[in-house]
Amino acid sequence: QVALVESGGGLVQAGGSLRLSCAASGRTFSRYSMAWFRQAPGKEREFAAAIGGGGGSTYYADSVKGRFTISRDYAKNTVYLQMNSLKPEDTAVYYCAAVSGKWYPTDSSKYDYWGQGTQVTVSS
Repeated sequence: QVALVESGGGLVQAGGSLRLSCAASGRTFSRYSMAWFRQAPGKEREFAAAIGGGGGSTYYADSVKGRFTISRDYAKNTVYLQMNSLKPEDTAVYYCAAVSGKWYPTDSSKYDYWGQGTQVTVSS
């Protein structure tokens, strides 16, 4: 069992940056593969980025590749999403997700644990 708490969202102008954090409870953080998904108003939840339990494997949606970076700090049980060159179309609620065992990075239905979400709004 793991509890996830996101933070770091807010309002930023286009071209700006934000760093989201996802703090995980528990002592087995390294067993979990982690991901960030996002959901804009009226749209389906979509994959943004994912990182494996060992931290060596990362995946990005084409829409964020080159602008977003996912990372994890094992000492702090925290996953980060550094978002640069933000665009208005990045506006969404961003959710952190976790799964142990077999990992399908981009499939939201395969993740077992979810945070409550943090709002990111990018103004033009």
